[in-house]
Amino acid sequence: MAEQVLRHIPVMLGEAVEGLSVRSDGRYLDGTFGRGGHARAVLSRLGPDGRLLLMDRDPQAIAAAQAEFAADPRVSIRHANFSSLAEWDETAAGLDGVLLDLGVSSPQLDEAARGFSFMADAPLDMRMDTSRGESAAEFLAHASEREIMDVLWNFGEERHGRRIARAIVADRDATPFTRTGQLAALCERVVGRREPGKHPATRTFQALRIRVNGELDALHDGLDAALSRLNPGGRLSVISFHSLEDRAVKQFIRDQSGRVQNSRRGPPVQAAPAHLKAVGKAQFPSADELSANPRSRSAVLRVAEKLAEEGA
Repeated sequence: MAEQVLRHIPVMLGEAVEGLSVRSDGRYLDGTFGRGGHARAVLSRLGPDGRLLLMDRDPQAIAAAQAEFAADPRVSIRHANFSSLAEWDETAAGLDGVLLDLGVSSPQLDEAARGFSFMADAPLDMRMDTSRGESAAEFLAHASEREIMDVLWNFGEERHGRRIARAIVADRDATPFTRTGQLAALCERVVGRREPGKHPATRTFQALRIRVNGELDALHDGLDAALSRLNPGGRLSVISFHSLEDRAVKQFIRDQSGRVQNSRRGPPVQAAPAHLKAVGKAQFPSADELSANPRSRSAVLRVAEKLAEEGA
């Protein structure tokens, strides 16, 4: 029963929606619908002239969106990665806010068959969009030791990545890695229980998930797309769950705000025109939220506002 409660709790709901500064007649996009917690809150603030655009790459999330919101004339729904939001005709009129809740969703984690969790044995899939792309098992079946090691380090910051990659390559001919339980057991054997409170497979599963879904590339493309579609004064509200995501969001806002960090050893760098301004500082879950929803513990919210064009 406790797991069922966790499943539908949207992270930093109030803070993320407040960050959008929703107007009743505004036009907003939720690029990571999940199970609709944030979308529901945005829609509750819209009047009859408001618009809410919903996207998700997960077919199950889109099915949930269709079931709940398809009949609402204020809502449009699209099965796609938020990285392609600027390609959607519905966004051409401009947006007053874009909300992104990054990473894997609770329903994806809770459904063992999706292969995201090392806590239950299941097919080693990890695809957010199960209708396309290469699964984690397929990647591990052909990738070289160096490729696996690079993924584990670049996307999971796994210090034992070389040893894990070597063990995967050594073992896979005799027994291909097709189950989450196999991979979790290998990580436990190679890494051991060195970090109290953290499963030895945590970083490996994160790294493979990011690689399989192209999450960081999608984030970079999605941020650019959001900026291109935001109206002046429109808000970008992004929730991240690990340092790689948050670093990318922080860097994007800084770069688009016209700030530069000159090196003492290099020539001065000319500041680019400012397109965004950060709204407040990074926000973190409250103590009450952490108590009610432990999965929010690594969340970071950053909000930015699009500036008007000079001379406009």
